[in-house]
Formats: sequence, C-alpha cells, structure tokens
Amino acid sequence: MGVAKSILESIKRDAEVQEIRIGIFWTAVWSAQCGLALTLRPEFEHKPAVGEAGKLRRKSALGICQLWNSSLLSERSLGIAAINSLIDVSGNHLKDLDAADYLMESGKGKNIAMVGHFPFVPALRKIASKLWVLELEPGPEDFPSSAAPEIIPQADIVAITGSAIINGTMDQLLKLASPQSLVVVMGPSAPLSPVWFDFGVDIVSSSIVLDPPRVLECLSQGGNLHQMVRSGIRKVSILKK
Repeated sequence: MGVAKSILESIKRDAEVQEIRIGIFWTAVWSAQCGLALTLRPEFEHKPAVGEAGKLRRKSALGICQLWNSSLLSERSLGIAAINSLIDVSGNHLKDLDAADYLMESGKGKNIAMVGHFPFVPALRKIASKLWVLELEPGPEDFPSSAAPEIIPQADIVAITGSAIINGTMDQLLKLASPQSLVVVMGPSAPLSPVWFDFGVDIVSSSIVLDPPRVLECLSQGGNLHQMVRSGIRKVSILKK
C-alpha cells in the first residue's frame, strides 16, 4: 500500500467542509483546519477540471479525501488538501524548521538529489558537493525526471517535493533512495503525518495555516506561497526519532 493511501487510512476523524478554494498555485480545503496542496491542472481543454464543481461542499472532508487517486489532476490536489485538513498535528512534536534552512545547514559538502526546482536551489548549489535537480520540465541546469533511477541512489540527501504525492510519483521516488541517505519531503502539499516514517522518510517539512480567512483570500486572488506565508502560514517540520 502506498504512502498516500496509508496516510488516508490513518485518519480517524471527519469534519464538515467550511470552504474550498482552487487558486492558480494552491488548492485549499478548510474543514477541521485549513489544508493546502499544490494546484495541478491539465493543459487547457474543453473538459471539466473538477467533475463536481459547485457541489463539493455537500460532501464531508473525508469524502473529498477520496479524490486523492482521481484521474483528474485538479481533483487529486483537492483530495490531498482535504487530507491535510484532517491531519491531527497536536501530538506530532512540531518543530519550527523550514526545509530550506535545514538543507542549507546539513547539505554542506553533501551530494543532494532534489525532486522539484525550489527557489533556494542557486544558494544550495554553492554549498553542496553535488546537486542534482530533477524536474518534469527541466531548466538549463536541471535533469529530466526520467533520470531519477540513476541519480537518486547516489545521493547522501534526497529532498522530494510534497507535490509528488499528488501526481502519483512519490512511492517510486522513495524506493529509489539509498537506505543510508537522509530523505526529506517538503512543501505544503506534504501531510504532517508520522506514517511517512514507515516509508523511509526522515523529515517532513510542511505548513500550518494560522489564519484561514486571510490565506484563502490571498490564495483565491492568485497568491503564491511567499504571499500566503505573509498572510498567515507557519512553516513546520516533523522529524523521525
């Protein structure tokens, strides 16, 4: 059983959905708390991106969670955001630790494989012994995602974007990491669940929404993560003991 399904099955509560927003960059489901996920969407075509658009609030949060495995990318984003809205983080020993800061400190002189091109890549490239960045749409210094089986096993640190849990590539990426490597999953899409630790992950670095109304307003007006952080998001991590 994959990590997404395992996390979903670990959830022991349900809640009424207060709000759903799908922004340009981020999707949000606000139920027990406000959960976020990267907005993945297909190329423009004359087909619905969300099959039950306008009717989703008739479902409970747990009902929306079932979309995590939809054939529609936008619905998968909704499913993961709903999972994040139900994760009970009260007993998870949250640390005020941002993955970018951790990698800049712990990655000095290390070989790092990063799935996803994050804004701090140029700074990380200066302090790492070697940095491979894997991307679906690679830039000038990036590698194609198809190179993952060759690159990831070589890395001392493997850092994976949380959005890989949405597009269905997370399980395979985790299997590629060497048992000796340190594995970090990062980004607001990543559920703050200790279930990750059963799949070889050492650190999960995600976010908690402190001010849902302000964050939802920002998100629905096209806000990116930096703008939403200013609106009321706390970056936190959970660490494997």
